[in-house]
Amino acid sequence: MNPGILDAPAVEQSAPEQAAGVNPRAGARRRRLAVHLGRLAAVVVVFGGWQWLAALKIIDPFFFGSPVGIVLRLADWFRHGTAYGSLWLQVGVTLEESLLGFAAGVTGGILVGVVLGEIPYLADVFGPFIKVVNALPRIVLGSVFVMWLGLGMPSKVMLAAVLVFFVVFFNAFQGVRSVDRNYVANVRILGASRLQVIRHVVFPSAMTWIIASLHVALGFAIIGAIVGEFLGAQRGLGLVISTAQNTFDANGVFGAMFLIGVLALSAEALMEVLERRLLRWQPPAAHGDGVHGD
Repeated sequence: MNPGILDAPAVEQSAPEQAAGVNPRAGARRRRLAVHLGRLAAVVVVFGGWQWLAALKIIDPFFFGSPVGIVLRLADWFRHGTAYGSLWLQVGVTLEESLLGFAAGVTGGILVGVVLGEIPYLADVFGPFIKVVNALPRIVLGSVFVMWLGLGMPSKVMLAAVLVFFVVFFNAFQGVRSVDRNYVANVRILGASRLQVIRHVVFPSAMTWIIASLHVALGFAIIGAIVGEFLGAQRGLGLVISTAQNTFDANGVFGAMFLIGVLALSAEALMEVLERRLLRWQPPAAHGDGVHGD
């Protein structure tokens, strides 16, 4: 399911609304306002209740932290940096690892998914091996990559790429298999080569599936980078979380998690812009028909 669909107001006017003369744009604005107010209320209830419980010592702030303590920890990091350097440096390293892993995983997932989707023989040969690797716990792969590539950036990029690859691959594969074969047959009758069929028919038809998988893949890229840093790194938010955990700094753990959430939401917003550009030729209802793979 495309997360952007949840935010998209229903602007199509129904028959009762038309009869009553209701403005669909005004209804859309009211719905957006209601959504924003609901989100604000949820934030106030969760964080206000958390702070209230911590202030009354119903929960121990040493282990559970508190919203005020998190804000103070983040302010200290912004002013004085973390134990491993500037906070912006840690954020930048994690973001770079995530984007590189995302790019590598998406490229590999699309290529392999399209090739195996178009050549059933290769799908039958390599299918079991892909399923076995996909079933392996990611933390095991992360440990292997750290042993092979060291504590630097390559091991984190590799783990992020592997997580992204499988999400994109399965959607690309299914998208290719779902292409209407009548279209393919008609194009071949007109004399198109196999490469032209893939370029002009198969790939555009599977694009909805692929784009839908990118929302989940982007989150997996960030997860892969963080897990890799948690297993062993010299820089990054995962290392910051690991250090805070080892020193029982609950506010530090939640503060780093908050920064990760901001990164994820920002990346999701950019992905929605990219989706609208790539799928502008399709009707809005077609966006998000693919399976995210989660």
